[in-house]
Amino acid sequence: MHPDMQLMDILEIKGRIIVKTGLRIGAGDTEMRIGGVDNPIIKHPHTLEPYIPGSSLKGKVRSLLEMKSGLMGKTRGEPVAFKHLAGLDDTKKLEAKKILKLFGAGGAEGEAIADIGPTRVSFADCPLDEAWRQKALDQGLSFTEVKSENAINRIEGVARNPRQTERVPANAEFSFTVTLKKLDIDQENDLEQFLIEGLKLLTLDALGGSGSRGYGRLEFRFDDPEITARFEAMQPFAREG
Repeated sequence: MHPDMQLMDILEIKGRIIVKTGLRIGAGDTEMRIGGVDNPIIKHPHTLEPYIPGSSLKGKVRSLLEMKSGLMGKTRGEPVAFKHLAGLDDTKKLEAKKILKLFGAGGAEGEAIADIGPTRVSFADCPLDEAWRQKALDQGLSFTEVKSENAINRIEGVARNPRQTERVPANAEFSFTVTLKKLDIDQENDLEQFLIEGLKLLTLDALGGSGSRGYGRLEFRFDDPEITARFEAMQPFAREG
């Protein structure tokens, strides 16, 4: 039991996200408009400028850490929860607890709350980087692009089902802020390093839709040079020997 669970510090990790390939995070718009785009992306309702939802970042980083931990077989694809700890070996249980501490333990109660504690990490929504936004305005660049796509019949060689997909173009830049609560029950830098590993995994994968078609490749550029050095040195899949 940890009756104190005292908040010792809140770490801010800030910087820019560079879009390396077209990024598509859908708006979930089911209304059909004549002459409109088939698949619009999410935009701020007032400025109509694209942004990256913090929930999208958080969900993808969590899923990648869960995949790397080897826990998906145990959870059958569900997010790791306190109920999944039973029966895990010590190594996987340690990984699962780090995931729960970072991203939350869901409806866990009693001993689970005492052992895991509150959610440590918070991902803010990511607006367009102000310097890049002003540069784009000065140069008359668009914040979004529309890409025409279709399916090809393999036998006839004929295009079928044409559609127009909106996305953020390559080289766009967004500002990001991630905060990490540090409690007295946590090991020094343990969760911080785990979080940075999750961000590294994201750069090796993709964010948003159509990742298998090359969309959503990102690069992180951190304001803190010390975090940059740790991030660049990290090799999540390094093998010993």
